[in-house]
Amino acid sequence: MRIFLIGFMGSGKSHVGRQLAKAAQMPFLDLDDYMEQHEQRSITSIFAQEGEAAFRQMERAALHRTAELPEAVIACGGGTPCFFDNMDWMNRHGVTVYLQTPVDILFQRLQAGKNKRPLLATLDDAALQNYISNKLNEREPFYLQAGVIYHVQQLHEPVANELFKTLKFKPL
Repeated sequence: MRIFLIGFMGSGKSHVGRQLAKAAQMPFLDLDDYMEQHEQRSITSIFAQEGEAAFRQMERAALHRTAELPEAVIACGGGTPCFFDNMDWMNRHGVTVYLQTPVDILFQRLQAGKNKRPLLATLDDAALQNYISNKLNEREPFYLQAGVIYHVQQLHEPVANELFKTLKFKPL
């Protein structure tokens, strides 16, 4: 089984993915890290040197390479489902889980760590809130094609535990 975690940046895909993979005794793969290893450079460097179009092509290729893994929990980038046929591909090759997170929670998480994200580092609070709302509205039609939609309701909640139950893993 492959589980693809999707959602907006700050929705907790990597954090939840690591916990879920551990609970399910499956490998965890962060698609961005996987791309960086394959390309031997950072995502920021790829964007700066080649632009978004080239990045999205590399991202798609990395996503397709995950088919070689018989099982894994895969945390995808926030834009991954929104390009090419990526969402259809993920739905055909595993279970897609959308971590649907309200704007106010995304704002709190991203505001706290925005210095780690070059795209957000220069935004003031109003611009950050606006960015999140606009981008989420663009992307949500893709995210809502997921096989499982998990509604995050609190800043801190046991998402991995709930997903473990929802996905009906056998007890360890």
